[in-house]
Amino acid sequence: MNAAYSIWTVTAFYRLIFLVTGDIVQKEMTPSKKNPVLVDGVVLNGPQTDVKAGEKFVEEACRLVLEEVVWKATDVKEKVCEWQPPEQLRQLLDLEMRDTGEPQDKLLKLCQDVIHFSVKTNHPRFFNQLYAGLDYYSLAARIITEALNPSVYTYEVSPVFLLVEEAVLKKMIECVGWKEGDGIFNPGGSVSNMCAMNLARYRYYPDVKEKGLSGLPRLILFTSAECHYSMKKAASFLGIGTQNVYFVETDERGKMIPKELEKGIWQARKEGAVPFLVCATSGTTVLGAFDPLDEIAEICERHALWLHVDASWGGSALVSRKYRQLLHGIHRADSVAWNPHKMLMAGIQCSALLVKDKSDLLKKCYSAKATYLFQQDKFYDVSYDTGDKSIQCSRRPDAFKFWMTWKALGTLGLEERVNRALALSRYLVDEIKKREGFKLLMESNENVEIAKMKGLVDQEVAVVSWKHP
Repeated sequence: MNAAYSIWTVTAFYRLIFLVTGDIVQKEMTPSKKNPVLVDGVVLNGPQTDVKAGEKFVEEACRLVLEEVVWKATDVKEKVCEWQPPEQLRQLLDLEMRDTGEPQDKLLKLCQDVIHFSVKTNHPRFFNQLYAGLDYYSLAARIITEALNPSVYTYEVSPVFLLVEEAVLKKMIECVGWKEGDGIFNPGGSVSNMCAMNLARYRYYPDVKEKGLSGLPRLILFTSAECHYSMKKAASFLGIGTQNVYFVETDERGKMIPKELEKGIWQARKEGAVPFLVCATSGTTVLGAFDPLDEIAEICERHALWLHVDASWGGSALVSRKYRQLLHGIHRADSVAWNPHKMLMAGIQCSALLVKDKSDLLKKCYSAKATYLFQQDKFYDVSYDTGDKSIQCSRRPDAFKFWMTWKALGTLGLEERVNRALALSRYLVDEIKKREGFKLLMESNENVEIAKMKGLVDQEVAVVSWKHP
């Protein structure tokens, strides 16, 4: 990193911190000229905190974050993690909470220890999960939202972030291929999948919202044997039952076999059960498989079943003109889960549930009509009070960090991010094939699919394993 960029980054970082905190601390710093108001021995109009000490702490903590996380943790020469077993780490950290507060220098040391012993997910050699790296624009957006501490349920309390979420959802819906739709940001793909499952059930049995499960038939949902485990959790949580999740057989590449899906549907009906949902996966966790959405959609339409696509990981390929073919047919889905915090590096968590329906199905399903919050006689258009479409009350402005990244890079920049990730995987495979002691176990799904669509010979990227000498 050059010196000029370093100076610019430090200056911008501090300006951002003081911009978003300045107005907040200024009021507390202004001494009150009124007589003290005492209630139960508490001075209600006195300072609540040592403002100058707090401001200094924020400044020092921000400097620490810049030095230890933004700069040092992204250096390939540094460790990804200073690993310690749980018992030893517990001894190294001062985890006890006491009756009296700790001094500022000790708090800063604690911050430094937390960073030192944590996994640096923005390190160039962090490969453990389906996310990695540092997006500077998303980070800046997160600093803003953490300082403002908004809750995205009504326009009156979160005007900017509700409009941002609306804009981002609209663009994501366009990427799926729908002319219109609805959506909401959720705390993770697992919650988006659960919400989609509940929405599908509500679509067919709206009385379940008020009358509960007692009047329902035995409902069955179908998903790939390679699906994310959140499908079982959702079925358990919603009272559908894990035994009523039918796992459809997959081919050698982990893709759902459509013929097996149709057989399962007929079998469920013979058992007297009622199929209601098919969950396809675009980018399975282990093999990266993309289920054949067009064929699955044909079956769903024939049997009048809700089609949900868990594209939490693979959905980001939609912004790539080269790789969006992997999700061919996704426009026929009724709902889609998509996590920009994975391949697009928007920062955890950033997860959207997109719904094709535009008849307010989300709101009808999840609304509790809390009159103290969602009044209908406000001085603005209350359709912007979108919080009643969510299972949450307090909700983070997760769309904002993705919006900031999208504004900074543009759609073409996001596309390049996806293309580069897949190009790197091809490079890795080529190197693995040349290297003694390694064996390629399977060629990757995305390149197989692209090759087939182009009529080329299968040649691909991959799942690899190190073979010990």
